[in-house]
Amino acid sequence: MLGPVILAASRSDRMRRLISAAPVTKQVVDRFIPGERVDDIVPVVRELTGKGLEVTMDVVGEDITRPEQAAAARDAYLELIDRLKDLELGDRAEMSVKLSLFGQALPGGHELALANIRPVVEAAAAIGTTVTLDAEDHTTLDSMFAIHDELRRDFPQTGCVIQAYLFRTVTDARRLAANGSRVRLVKGAYKEPAEVAFQRKAEIDKAYVRVLRILMEGEGYPMIGSHDPRLISITQELAHRAGRKLDEYEFQMLYGIRGDEHLRLAAEGHRMRVYTAYGTDWYGYFMRRLAEKPANLRFFVRSMVGNG
Repeated sequence: MLGPVILAASRSDRMRRLISAAPVTKQVVDRFIPGERVDDIVPVVRELTGKGLEVTMDVVGEDITRPEQAAAARDAYLELIDRLKDLELGDRAEMSVKLSLFGQALPGGHELALANIRPVVEAAAAIGTTVTLDAEDHTTLDSMFAIHDELRRDFPQTGCVIQAYLFRTVTDARRLAANGSRVRLVKGAYKEPAEVAFQRKAEIDKAYVRVLRILMEGEGYPMIGSHDPRLISITQELAHRAGRKLDEYEFQMLYGIRGDEHLRLAAEGHRMRVYTAYGTDWYGYFMRRLAEKPANLRFFVRSMVGNG
């Protein structure tokens, strides 16, 4: 069970320094994070959308300690939106945001995060696209859902993320499906205690299917965040049973993982969106990618051994 160990390491300053200093780290990080600046990411967006894919972009960074950093995150997204305007991609290029980056954990964080995210959502709507609020650890979710509800009053296309491994998610999914939300369903990538979350893979997979069925039978727009071939197949079956057309749900996968599958699904007529992160504060994002899938960790270890 290396996943919890890796997630713990994602919060360790000592491990951050050690891994960041490793010569091989950059080449491995580049597999998952294709750039540090907007100028790096625009060609990636052009390439992906040119292949019939869609994108959601995440400016990486979470552990901020000052309101000025939250304002800088807001401005980074506004810069991204300004660049996307020239590409005229509409909702084929949307954004994902973590409210921790917008100040949610600071004193007065709920109001601060809402104040910082609102202009980003407004600017996104002005160019015909939208924003999805990423889910973080369970202690942040009530605030995230409240901000989501507030934003949807003026911008109903604003999406949110729910995590299958949390016990609360069935209830959250029923509410969101009933009110027509855009909802990305993921398994969950934070170290959560047994009091609030399933711990075993088999339990998490079963929970994922239960929640997926709720979303497919509901009034909203499901976004399936998974690379698991079995769950992709189940999604297609549940969508068929629910009478959903191919443009009434979408698949989402991470940049750098199963790229051939991205193209296969798009070629079959599915909406296939690639979660594409960029920025300099990549450590927490990168460690969760290693924790999510053993193959990612093996890739990293082989690279380190081969270049040691």
